[in-house]
Amino acid sequence: MKTFIHILFILILCSCHKKEISKIDRKTYDKAYDFYDASEKDSAFIYFNRAKDELIEKGYYSHAGNSLVIMGIIQCEKGDYYGSQETALSAIKYLNIQHDSADLSANYNNLGIASQSLKEYNKAIVFYDKAAQFSTDFRYKIAQVNNKAVSYSYLKQYDSAISILKKALSNPNLKKYPTTYYRIYDNLAYNRFLKNPSYNAEPELSEALQARIREKDINGQITSLSHLSTYLKDKDNQKSLMNVKEMLKISLSHHLANDRLEALQKIILLEHPENIKPYFEKYQYLNDSLTSARNKSKSQFAFERFEAEKLKTENVQKENQILLQNIGIASLILLLIGGTISGSIWIKRRKERLQKENELKIKENELKISKKVHDVVANGIYQVMTKIENQEHFDKDKALDELEFVYEKSRDISYEKVDSNDTHEFYKKISNLIGSFKNEKVNTFLAGNGANIWMDLSHSVQDEVYQIMRELLVNMKKHSQANLVAFKFERNNNLIQIQYTDNGIGIPGEIIHGNGLANTVSRIEKIKGSIIFDNTNEKGLKVYISFPIS
Repeated sequence: MKTFIHILFILILCSCHKKEISKIDRKTYDKAYDFYDASEKDSAFIYFNRAKDELIEKGYYSHAGNSLVIMGIIQCEKGDYYGSQETALSAIKYLNIQHDSADLSANYNNLGIASQSLKEYNKAIVFYDKAAQFSTDFRYKIAQVNNKAVSYSYLKQYDSAISILKKALSNPNLKKYPTTYYRIYDNLAYNRFLKNPSYNAEPELSEALQARIREKDINGQITSLSHLSTYLKDKDNQKSLMNVKEMLKISLSHHLANDRLEALQKIILLEHPENIKPYFEKYQYLNDSLTSARNKSKSQFAFERFEAEKLKTENVQKENQILLQNIGIASLILLLIGGTISGSIWIKRRKERLQKENELKIKENELKISKKVHDVVANGIYQVMTKIENQEHFDKDKALDELEFVYEKSRDISYEKVDSNDTHEFYKKISNLIGSFKNEKVNTFLAGNGANIWMDLSHSVQDEVYQIMRELLVNMKKHSQANLVAFKFERNNNLIQIQYTDNGIGIPGEIIHGNGLANTVSRIEKIKGSIIFDNTNEKGLKVYISFPIS
């Protein structure tokens, strides 16, 4: 059972290009749509991202919001669900409730699909309700109602799903749209079977399949074959296998990789053990290929956004520098015109300003000298403080638990045990760590972080990696003055590689090789890894870390 695909919503967005914008101003925006129409999604994402910045600068906020909506949909289609959510949520502030209803509807529908793909079904239901609220077309409302029913089905709340689908099916206008009608019809029969396994759903599921063949609805045919296969699994194994093999054939001929993967998985469960080897090999190869493609897309999307933000920041800094230079030139001219009296006043004020700056520098140096050694305990306390500062509704009990953990660390700093009660997957722990340093002044980006990256990594090494990353983030916040920070994770065979990038002032050599990051270097050596500080760029810092799995 599937949610309604994005295609229908893309069509309405393409037909609702905003008005009152010149061809020159929308050049990048139109080029992005050309790439999207040509199914070159990666290039479309890059140009929509560029167009978004141009349109915001020129005051075309609805167009900028539309660009972000399409970017979020592209990310969702590529499997970057967390990135899709972040992009879609950022689009909302640029969209007008009265004039951009189509964009808002598509955006909330995409948020629902991304949430559902992450198994956040309750959240998905809320987003589908919001999407339907902004829908002005009957078909789109029905599509979002169907998606909401699918989320209830995943929650095993079959009565709610059946009630929604029955109400939709009773609408007399629905039969005008056979493709949509049989989507609802098929899902209703399937949910009745899920609620009651003895329910005879085969006639209805078969009727829906035949209708979808007549309508040449490829995605619908695949869904019907999947539902029939599941229904027949415990009733007629051979018939079930026949349906799923037809599903594999259609998905292969139309290059639908995700559906093909699902079909292979079903065949492995249904086929005789002697015959499953070739299907298992195909499944394993396809699954690895899809995982690799998703990780590549996630990295590309994250770093495209990061580089765009970095370039924007650098341009603002250059403009400010030119402005300051112009102010300096104007001040010099005024000084020459003003004569000796004005000159002496200017010199006096400049002397006072320099004196204050020197006093501030002395105070800053005193503070730096007085700072304690950066160790696990200090960084642990600092992270808890950062979470409390950045999150409006921070869980106090959770904060106390984290402080208690830091206290345990302080009892014997050399013995760092892994908390056996921590049930969170390590990739979520890493994501939460990086996210805790994100605020109004600092934007963090994350690429490639998934459960497969950290597979087979021992608890002791996980703990060292966590402390290394926290040390980098703490030093970033204290010293770098950066407002953009990115982590990229890759795994090549038995080697994990981490790339850290920021756009701050860099790290002086005395901090790299002194006490500031001494713990980081020693931890890397402890896990038999290597670390390289690339401080050669004019602006910013890059850190390359690599270490073996075992």
